[in-house]
Amino acid sequence: MAHLRSRRRLALAVPAALALTASVGFMPGTASAAPHSAPATASADSPNLSYVVNVRPGHGVSQHVKRAIAKAGGTVVTSYDRIGVIVVHSSDADFAAKIRKAHGVESAGATRTAPLPAQSTTDMGAPIKLSAAQADAAGAEAAAGQDPLEPLQWDLPAIKADKAHEKSLGSPKVTVAVIDTGVDDTHPDIAPNFDRDASVNCVSGKPDTTDGAWRPSASESPHGTHVAGEIAGAKNGIGMTGVAPGVKVSGIKVGNPDGFFYTEAVVCGFVWAAEHGVDVTNNSYYTDPWYFNCADDPDQKALVTAITRATRYAEKKGTVNVAAAGNENYDLAADEITDPVSPNDSTPSDRVIDPSECLDIPTQLPGVVTVAATGAKGIKSSFSNHGLGVIDIAAPGGDSTRYQTPAPPATSGLILGPLPGGQWGYMAGTSMASPHVAGVAALIKSTHPHAPASLVKALLYAEADATPCTDPYDIDADGKVDAVCEGTKNHNGFYGWGTADALDAVTK
Repeated sequence: MAHLRSRRRLALAVPAALALTASVGFMPGTASAAPHSAPATASADSPNLSYVVNVRPGHGVSQHVKRAIAKAGGTVVTSYDRIGVIVVHSSDADFAAKIRKAHGVESAGATRTAPLPAQSTTDMGAPIKLSAAQADAAGAEAAAGQDPLEPLQWDLPAIKADKAHEKSLGSPKVTVAVIDTGVDDTHPDIAPNFDRDASVNCVSGKPDTTDGAWRPSASESPHGTHVAGEIAGAKNGIGMTGVAPGVKVSGIKVGNPDGFFYTEAVVCGFVWAAEHGVDVTNNSYYTDPWYFNCADDPDQKALVTAITRATRYAEKKGTVNVAAAGNENYDLAADEITDPVSPNDSTPSDRVIDPSECLDIPTQLPGVVTVAATGAKGIKSSFSNHGLGVIDIAAPGGDSTRYQTPAPPATSGLILGPLPGGQWGYMAGTSMASPHVAGVAALIKSTHPHAPASLVKALLYAEADATPCTDPYDIDADGKVDAVCEGTKNHNGFYGWGTADALDAVTK
């Protein structure tokens, strides 16, 4: 499946049962990649591939461009005129090369390397479900005013969310959209705060507003539901508690049934959020099929352009976009990174990339808040990507108890959240860190309802708790340094501007 990170891929380098594979925050190394110059694999008579064609924003699709698309063998699926992005299907392997030559076309590229529908390259993992006995034991530990599973949530006091809740739960006028695998809005921890009007299915690249279309099927990843609960799980005497349990949460489903997060779906998601009053988006994934999209490849460059336009459009509309940094322990500020997982929807292979020229999207796009993960000891999670000037802020994403063990009554170093079907379970990854920051951003927006996105981000960073480099960083205590942190106490490659602070969000 695609790549949740738990960051997009969902989870982390802990038990495989925690990891989702595709684009959401998944565990490292679950998918592979091909050289960034590899062409689309469809032949002239193959099934369709999907493309984005980028034209001048704000002017609609000209008749000339429409005719050029048809002449090149393409069919328009939909267009986002305000940002100048057209979604096209074509079975002609030369479509992108042909349409790039057309007057009025600024760039174009295939959004995938496998024909529609994509085939999964990995198996979807499962979260660690909470047993009835564990739930009962947690309930016995709960203090007055706590939800019954809150004693298991070491992550809330780690960012002072428990103290923040004594002041404010957040405003129901604020909505956080979970751009992800879908959200089960029938879950008792999510239903009270669910915003149906801001929810949609964007998998095809075109909004589907059918009732319930935003929900994951029984065979699809629970990632989005878990993320939604981390952000806004209701404080209602049931289950767990979100970082901002008084705000609204919506589901924007962009992960297809095989778990891939393709560009046309992600563009649709950001545009939908922008035009439906969403205050914050959470993005715990990377856009498939390329972990990093390189500017010297015309297909990948077009994908970066399309999603950049969409994220900037959302921010101009007042939306703060928050994204997970990834789970491979990469230094995103390094001169070189070996990417072994791209393209993950066909035949991946090792490729050496320059992360300043080849971007993880939306994580590394301008204006997006990039989140690293910490564990129960408050230091960088073993799997979390890092990098001075790339990481903006850090928050709890969990870690193996082998590396970071929480204090009792918490029993797991992972992050607790809701699962579809009225269940709860543990996941870990930067996919889990990002929603903590999205929740804090929602609390800031609740406190400062008229603040533009730029001010919410400024307050998010200014109110973060400065966290100095962990030096040396030997997470497994084997005498070898596992990652190098560069920077100062107030701004460094592990924690950015610091660890998110929910209490300051509601008091300053």
